Amino acid sequence: MATEAPETKFVDSYRIACDGGEGALGHPRVWLSLPHETGVVECPYCDARYVHKDLEGKV
Repeated sequence: MATEAPETKFVDSYRIACDGGEGALGHPRVWLSLPHETGVVECPYCDARYVHKDLEGKV
């Protein structure tokens, strides 16, 4: 069974950085690329879901 991502963030770039957003309690910064085909990627550490702003309301 699939679980929902804890947070969805809309971004305007196809390459983004995620560090967990909690300062010292976050995770190592990772760079993620949103595929142009889907416009969606999930962080492997915190499971935050990043969606390109062009797909807002469609995903």
